[in-house]
Amino acid sequence: MKIRATQAILECLLEQEVDTVFGYPGGTILNIYDELYRYQGRIRHILTAHEQGAAHAADGYARSTGKVGVCFATSGPGTTNLTTGIATAHLDSSPVVFITCNVGENLLGRDAFQEVDATGIAMPITKATFLVRSADKIPDVMRQAFAVAATGRPGPVLIDFLKNVTAPDQMVEYEFIPWQKNRGCESIRSLNASHSLKNPEPDRQDVDKLLEMIRHAERPFLICGGGVVRGRAHKEFREFAEKLDAPVAITVMGGGGFPGAHPLTTGMIGMHGSQASNVATSECDLLIAVGCRFSDRVASDPASFAAQAKIVQIDIDRAEIDKNVLTDHHIIGSARRVLSMLNERLPQYHHEAWKQHILPMRAPSTAGDSAQLTPQQILDVIQYQTPPETIVATDVGQNQMWAIKYLHFRYPGQLLTSGGFGTMGFGLGAAIGAQLGNPDKRVIHITGDGGFRMNCNELATVQYYGLPIVSVIFNNGTLGMVRQWQSLIYGGRYSATTLDRGPDFVRLAEAYGLKGFRATTRAEVEQALAAALDAGCGAIIDCQLDINEMVRPMVAAGAPITDFLLKEATT
Repeated sequence: MKIRATQAILECLLEQEVDTVFGYPGGTILNIYDELYRYQGRIRHILTAHEQGAAHAADGYARSTGKVGVCFATSGPGTTNLTTGIATAHLDSSPVVFITCNVGENLLGRDAFQEVDATGIAMPITKATFLVRSADKIPDVMRQAFAVAATGRPGPVLIDFLKNVTAPDQMVEYEFIPWQKNRGCESIRSLNASHSLKNPEPDRQDVDKLLEMIRHAERPFLICGGGVVRGRAHKEFREFAEKLDAPVAITVMGGGGFPGAHPLTTGMIGMHGSQASNVATSECDLLIAVGCRFSDRVASDPASFAAQAKIVQIDIDRAEIDKNVLTDHHIIGSARRVLSMLNERLPQYHHEAWKQHILPMRAPSTAGDSAQLTPQQILDVIQYQTPPETIVATDVGQNQMWAIKYLHFRYPGQLLTSGGFGTMGFGLGAAIGAQLGNPDKRVIHITGDGGFRMNCNELATVQYYGLPIVSVIFNNGTLGMVRQWQSLIYGGRYSATTLDRGPDFVRLAEAYGLKGFRATTRAEVEQALAAALDAGCGAIIDCQLDINEMVRPMVAAGAPITDFLLKEATT
């Protein structure tokens, strides 16, 4: 049947079982928003305060639910405001479809009002981009975009519609095809050559070789990377680790892929990795990294990384193999499929001597009884006063490292953080998306005073939609991670990092109609968090920290990961 072009766009969203869209309207996308008005009750639109907030919210929704997120924006500045959010999703392999509209065909290339080359800008930070010049392409392009975003190594896709394509008089031949069926359409099958929509089947000989390497290993060590989380392979990874009986390090993006409180966990690895993780990397004889791309924050000095070990990389993306660290063996395939094949034939191993050497290096978990409020005290309160299934969204910097170090994540999508792009301001938008996608779970937003200022305008979104998100601000009056580098590497020259300025975060919360609390001791954090959780609305807890608090341990960029510039805290 023939329907309006804009109607076809929204029907295609329903094909993909999309129920929530984040966005911000403007001139060129108004035809789609006018159509969206007719879909009230079928597709929920969340109006954010800024397009970047919408991008992060769609990303947080995708990460926490495992679905594809969707974000709308208009042309020009609306589109360019998305780019940080698109790049954030791209570096962390998060499936989000971004839908923008551009000027009409007759104005394209003439520097018209709010014209920008959306697909050109987005091409390096997406899996695919589509510029739609003809209305009859809408069903194919929409289906292709979702297929590319969700399959293989997931990631963001951008569709840019010319305004004339969405005009009210544009009609399209359309048949509703549920996504499970439309993935078999010819238009999608034709993409396989360029986008590898099917997960690669692991080579059994490669699996056999790894099993043989495991048989000869005396000091095996595992890295749980973001691919375990994205592939929802946490059960298979845990079975593999327990059968192998090997210590496990968890990357920033691997949080929730392996239980943080598991007896085999050694903690974070890399620049701020634990002594146990970094020493194990240097002393193991077999290192197996699953869904880990060996970024510079993990393998800061590739030449010395795991120098005594045979290195094995398991990844769905062939492009990541040997890109940063040269491997002795690799297996191409999804984490879940490869681990399932390994688990079928892996016997139970016991590596007691190796574990007894590495695991005691883990730092004590006590938060201490310091009168001065510490980051660990705050996170200790959060750990014990919130439900175990609580979702945590962080910003970037010291608050992020402290949260990943001291909180224990249990399942994929429980930790939402910008690991690859390091986007300050990511946390609040991501928390909004997570709360809307998981209305029955608590969502805690952990942030610093610097990162919080960047997107605190999204408190308006929190208030309007009645989201009970609690933002916990680690307020040390500085750009903490940058100051830490200035303290340790730049001779204490604190250039442009001290944040001796407003706003008063408690009053800011109240100005938005939310609850605001300030805490200077552990007891005050306990009282404030209890009150915030009971408030029934969004809340801010302004936690006052010493300006010189540091993330421990720390390895300098480019140095071997056992050359600690700053040692791990002992309490």
